[in-house]
Amino acid sequence: MGYIRAEDVLPSEVLALVQQYVDGQMLYIPKKDSVRKKWGSLSGTRESLEHRNTQIYQDYKAGKEINDLAEKYFLSVKSIQKIVGNHGPSDTLRNKEKSGGYSDEP
Repeated sequence: MGYIRAEDVLPSEVLALVQQYVDGQMLYIPKKDSVRKKWGSLSGTRESLEHRNTQIYQDYKAGKEINDLAEKYFLSVKSIQKIVGNHGPSDTLRNKEKSGGYSDEP
């Protein structure tokens, strides 16, 4: 990543204010949150992990034991428990929102 000379892009008043804090030093200015990409979104890792986690939850709902899922996906039992816990309530909540009420079934 190259750098841009502050005096080429900042108004003199802003440059003087910045110089009060970091005079003559390099300064990194992060992107706005609205522009920043989420971790793994460019490489496809985020999508891949979400797909894997959904498959783990579906296997769990189909009756597979957590210990068996940990072996199958090469994860710890704790990791499987977290994945199942994170997927379960949101699915239940979506079903409640769709039906307009509460149901005994997830």
